[in-house]
Amino acid sequence: MKQVYRVMLGAALMAPSVLAAQERQTQHDAFTLSERVPAGQWIRVRNLNGEIRVRAATGDKVEVSATKSWRRGDPKDVRIESRKSSDGSILVCALWTDNATCTENSYSSHDDDRRSHWDRDNRNDVAVAFEVRVPKGVKVGVWSVNGSVNVDGVTGEVRASTVNGSVEAISAGGPVQASTVNGSVRATMGRLDSDEDLEFSSVNGSVVAEFTGDIDANVDLSTVNGRFQTDWPVTITGRIDPRRLRATLGKGGRRIKLSTVNGNVELRKR
Repeated sequence: MKQVYRVMLGAALMAPSVLAAQERQTQHDAFTLSERVPAGQWIRVRNLNGEIRVRAATGDKVEVSATKSWRRGDPKDVRIESRKSSDGSILVCALWTDNATCTENSYSSHDDDRRSHWDRDNRNDVAVAFEVRVPKGVKVGVWSVNGSVNVDGVTGEVRASTVNGSVEAISAGGPVQASTVNGSVRATMGRLDSDEDLEFSSVNGSVVAEFTGDIDANVDLSTVNGRFQTDWPVTITGRIDPRRLRATLGKGGRRIKLSTVNGNVELRKR
């Protein structure tokens, strides 16, 4: 693999740190996909290292493109696969190890010697960034581990999560489920067509959920180091707890849970 170094022309001696500085290299269109997905079915993308960004499509097809970037790693070590199910849903996975597995419900990346790819080969720093375009009515499921997840301009159900990074998920429809561990969560939805329970969570970061109009729900808000805020008048059930708020919105109904440890919890009206 060609290595690119920053050098100072005309210098008689170059410091080792200058010689060792490597620019991050990029491979655009490392993967592309263009497929029709029926309204009401899913486009799912699972990633391990890198961000996922979803926007509205201009046509009637789901469009997926991936960009690989790296300093020391080899982009050939990371493969990207896709498959289409009988109902027309599509699953796209970025895989870092030979025996990694990826399904609609799970992702596993491991080596035969039970050491992570990065422990075994510290040079593998390949990241994959996904760009997804979605037509109206197609449901979106996007998951990463190290990287932010951002969804906007969609009209159907959204499930979005990561471990290290922020999550923002906006749908003109809904419902939306969103979570992370290290980062903030912001979820916005235009309508709720079902009584499905909703959950939004983080550990280190604020959690904000926004709804259009009045809603009927039983809400459960919890934080250890932060504050609560709601744009609706609520009826509190049980004793007052500075770390947890259980309340009823409107007539009650579905359960809406917002939780974090370090950060604020906010239930907003659009």
